[in-house]
Amino acid sequence: MYSSVAQLARVNPFSAPHFQLGQDCVTSRKSNTSQVPPVRHLAAAATVEEEYSCAYGSGKFFALCGFGGIISCGTTHTAVVPLDLVKCRIQVDPKKYKSIFNGFSVTLKEDGVRGLAKGWAPTFIGYSMQGLCKFGFYEVFKVLYANMLGEENTYLWRTSLYLAASASAEFFADIALCPMEAAKVRIQTQPGYANTLREAAPKMYAEEGIWAFYKGVAPLWMRQIPYTMMKFACFERTVEALYKHVVPKPRSECSKSEQLVVTFVAGYIAGVFCAIVSHPADSVVSVLNKEKGSTALEVLKRLGPKGVWKGLTARIIMIGTLTALQWFIYDSVKVYFRLPRPPPPEMPESLKKKLGLTQ
Repeated sequence: MYSSVAQLARVNPFSAPHFQLGQDCVTSRKSNTSQVPPVRHLAAAATVEEEYSCAYGSGKFFALCGFGGIISCGTTHTAVVPLDLVKCRIQVDPKKYKSIFNGFSVTLKEDGVRGLAKGWAPTFIGYSMQGLCKFGFYEVFKVLYANMLGEENTYLWRTSLYLAASASAEFFADIALCPMEAAKVRIQTQPGYANTLREAAPKMYAEEGIWAFYKGVAPLWMRQIPYTMMKFACFERTVEALYKHVVPKPRSECSKSEQLVVTFVAGYIAGVFCAIVSHPADSVVSVLNKEKGSTALEVLKRLGPKGVWKGLTARIIMIGTLTALQWFIYDSVKVYFRLPRPPPPEMPESLKKKLGLTQ
């Protein structure tokens, strides 16, 4: 009987350090049961179980991550519709809209304040669906690829893992975004074409069929996949660097508010690089969705090396702010729903032993 009790003590994850159970020990414990509260370990177990609302990598975890993506992308992109509208107009008609301030001035004179909100509906719907796929599938692919690589290779190749997971997620996210992006650009850059999504969608379908909504998917992949790869990989590595070199204490000792500040700063740094990497393709998408019958290669040749960089300043401001806010909102959703938020990766003990880094 005593051997079975000893076996249970060894496998109990909440037990005290192991000790030998003998006749004297058992007798002593029987005579001092009032001094040893029997529920202490059960209370500790309950605290551990209640720390998170679900397990990392569970279906609930992925679903709530997708919901966080909807909130973070849908709301932020809709909030900067006026800036996005001016940026698109600079790209497709640089002679009329010469700069950010000139673009706002001309738009206000021609369309009034309401004109700055053109395209808000397809923006909200499209980027909400994109956020669902982008963040939700990123977490799915990150877990999937990490399981394929194993613990040691996941650490060694973590940047490649971030790049692969984000690229895989964005492939599907752009398919969800493309129809609304096409409608948004038509509304924003073709005066008199349509003022609302309800007007634009039937008109586009009547003119070009379903192709009108998906002809920009290839240049959208060209724009968004490099953007998202930079967004996630740069963010993950920047967070790691900030906790290692800037933040004066370990992440485990930081409050939730302090952790969210680090998230915002890392998000803004990642956003600046995202804007630069993806801007040429963004210029092509804007012109392509405005014109009928053009191909991405034709538009690229016509714009030339200088033309593809028109509107970059506006895009850096917009994307830097957007990316920082998206990561902040996304991480806040994780905090609110008590989702697991793993700390920056550390080298596994097995790898330290192989590299001779342990004493």
